[in-house]
Amino acid sequence: MKFIDEARIEVFAGRGGNGVASFRREKFVPFGGPDGGDGGKGGSVYAVADENVNTLVEFRFVKKYLAEHGERGRGADCYGKGGDDIELKMPVGTVITDHDTGELVADLTHHGQRIMIARGGKGGLGNIHFKSSTNRAPRQCTPGEQGEQRTLKLELKVLADVGLLGMPNAGKSTFIRAVSAARPKVADYPFTTLHPNLGVVRMDDTRSFVIADIPGLIEGAAEGAGLGHRFLKHLQRTGLLLHVVDVAPFDPNVDPVREARAIVEELKKYDDELHGKPRWLVLNKVDMLPPDERELTVSAFLKAYGWPEQQPDDRFGFDLTAPRVFSISALNHEGTRELTFAIMSYLDVVRAEQRKQADEAQKQAAAARQTMITPDAAMHQDTTEE
Repeated sequence: MKFIDEARIEVFAGRGGNGVASFRREKFVPFGGPDGGDGGKGGSVYAVADENVNTLVEFRFVKKYLAEHGERGRGADCYGKGGDDIELKMPVGTVITDHDTGELVADLTHHGQRIMIARGGKGGLGNIHFKSSTNRAPRQCTPGEQGEQRTLKLELKVLADVGLLGMPNAGKSTFIRAVSAARPKVADYPFTTLHPNLGVVRMDDTRSFVIADIPGLIEGAAEGAGLGHRFLKHLQRTGLLLHVVDVAPFDPNVDPVREARAIVEELKKYDDELHGKPRWLVLNKVDMLPPDERELTVSAFLKAYGWPEQQPDDRFGFDLTAPRVFSISALNHEGTRELTFAIMSYLDVVRAEQRKQADEAQKQAAAARQTMITPDAAMHQDTTEE
């Protein structure tokens, strides 16, 4: 199936049914009075996150979605039937924005999340609502409201803990094949990867993380060179970036240091926040170097690139806030185990900190609610004592 991560659709919520002006007319019931019912509400349009949907391809072919209109009211106090809602199933990670205003409408971050993206119109009022002691035969009724009509932009940003970044043929797809069950295409030509791939790296029964592989970047991607930088948005939700560099290119004219710096520049041009994410350096294809030259080649690369030295940490063997560097061979699985364990250790600490912040936020919210309730309770207590 073709991978589609952008689409534009139009949604039309249902119109509310009209209220009616009607009067009760039965034999032996004089002056029966008004009995016109209300119109039914129009159907609304909802976006639902579904983990079984992986792409926005369906929204490329069907671009208009119309919810059902509400039925008009009837006599004998009969209300009109409400229009049925419609649900649009979208991949988890879809961001929905209003095409005209740029307003964020919804951000689908977890399976089963259901958000209204177009509200149906209210039904009109029948004349039973207008009767009074001075108006016993009202002929007023109101029409139903129009439902919302919106043009929406859908943008899929895959959800992953770790993102792979690098030039074409740096070995990103080979790495994700080595550490997970994902099987992206691997070949000896550039731009083999044409769309993002996700792989789950499972360390044990309870600990795992998701890694995302995106198509390779080249210098000038911000100006549209190669596949451009349109896939970089899939890294915006990741917590850690792995910058994969080929330290043993076949072409002697290729400078790994220059290519590594070019990737960082493209990252900075695209988004400062993405550029500021924690980023580790992964020097791949060391198996292509003679064993006695590997350490010297890696040291020369780091010195030329200006990569900061690692500061050890007694807890995990590294400083969680400092950039790290790894030498691996994704093809032979050399060094990949150590890398995945380091990633898992990093994510364990980050997740623990996030849980701590969430608990703290809940405590503060509970304290704020208690503060709002306490004055009323104190006032009630004072009144009781008096």
